[in-house]
Amino acid sequence: MPKKKISKEKSIRRTKHLTELAICAALLIIGAVGVKGVMDRSNTVSTNSYKDKADVEVTEPTEVSTEEFDPNKIIYTSKSVKTKDKFAGDLILVNEDHQYFTSGNEDLVGIYDANVERGLENVFSTVDSSYTILRAAYEPMADMIKAFYDEYQLDTLVIYGSYRSTAFQQQLYEADLAETGEDDSTRVAKPGYSEHETGYAFDFSLYYDDHYADYDGTGDYSWFNGNCWKYGFILRYPESKSDITKIQYEPWHFRYVGVPHAFYMAKNGICLEEYETLVEQHPYSGEHLEFTVDGGKHIEVYFVPSDDGAEETTVPVPTGYKYEISGNNYSGFIVTVYKDEKITAEVETAPAETQPDETEVPEETEAEPQE
Repeated sequence: MPKKKISKEKSIRRTKHLTELAICAALLIIGAVGVKGVMDRSNTVSTNSYKDKADVEVTEPTEVSTEEFDPNKIIYTSKSVKTKDKFAGDLILVNEDHQYFTSGNEDLVGIYDANVERGLENVFSTVDSSYTILRAAYEPMADMIKAFYDEYQLDTLVIYGSYRSTAFQQQLYEADLAETGEDDSTRVAKPGYSEHETGYAFDFSLYYDDHYADYDGTGDYSWFNGNCWKYGFILRYPESKSDITKIQYEPWHFRYVGVPHAFYMAKNGICLEEYETLVEQHPYSGEHLEFTVDGGKHIEVYFVPSDDGAEETTVPVPTGYKYEISGNNYSGFIVTVYKDEKITAEVETAPAETQPDETEVPEETEAEPQE
């Protein structure tokens, strides 16, 4: 074969070989660039901030209550009251075991003068024109006696005992001991332990033909026994409860406690001592005492013990309902809720300041001293 031809063939093969090498190199370069691009893109993708992060709080779905909203459910809030106010209010228990603590701030009203203002001076009278009683007790007392008068046209009722100072109670107590010769009295309470010192109590007597007669609550006057609760009064010393009250039967002695409580006691035949014990068994934290007064008023009552180690006691009270707070005179507070009386602003009756002042009551005459 000629030399020139061989060289040409060799040249063609060399060129072909170089070309193949160049194509392979180009492919390798393109592949390398592609891989780098993939790697670069993989490095720029951000980490999912919600995956595998221990410090991210995951909120569980809130369970929706299926209980229907009750618009009549009572919501309670806290109220601070003076702990010493447990010794004041319509429901204070005063007896031989629980002394009445005085501070001289009673809101007293003269019964005779108030009768004149109301035009009742010919309906009932008092043994003495200076007799006084708590203002909170006068209005319901006068209303009750007027209702009796309208029914029977009897004007023989006389208020024989009402508010007494502790000094006057001492005189009565000593006089009774001198008369009976006993060491203790079951007719007159010891000074400091008489309901008359609170201003919430009064005694009836009768006046016939220029003389006084004992009131026994019989005949037409039995009306008071059946109706006094409607005006917030109780017959304080029933004959069947003398072993509890430690006071002999006094048909003439009535005590103001407020309509709901007077109704409950009359309806269930219990005295004030028994009622106070019952209420203590219905604390705020437990089941409340609930009842309906004749006429349809729904009442809720509960007890809150006093915080005797502090100047103030926290008392839970309802929002949006009328309520009253009274001390029981020894262990705490009684809250009365009027569930039918909704209010838009806070309305309450706090423990009343009912401690005796220096008003002196004339010594009672012409009738037997009564508790």
